[in-house]
Amino acid sequence: MSVKVKTIENLESIRESMRDKICLREGIADACVVVGMGTAGIEAGARDVLHALVDAVDKGGLCDRVTVMQSGAVSGEGAPIVVIRKKGQDAVVKTNVTPADAAAIIAEAAE
Repeated sequence: MSVKVKTIENLESIRESMRDKICLREGIADACVVVGMGTAGIEAGARDVLHALVDAVDKGGLCDRVTVMQSGAVSGEGAPIVVIRKKGQDAVVKTNVTPADAAAIIAEAAE
């Protein structure tokens, strides 16, 4: 993204418009949704799942509550695999996840 900054107000506007996108990557939320993006996961559609999860967080305005991240190596059995981690709780593992499952997973993570 190439944007020319002309004024301080312009810079503030750009910062505010990008806040949600940055928040998704920084891991400041109480819940984290991790997508297994190893070779088996990618072959099973994990990339599409990752994009759907990020879109669900963005559309729900939940970037301050849920972070979406990717992980490297995850077993091929049940791929794509998504893990929901919440502070103070056991991790929840979802297998054979599809992009259609994204909204429900994000809602569960945000609870």
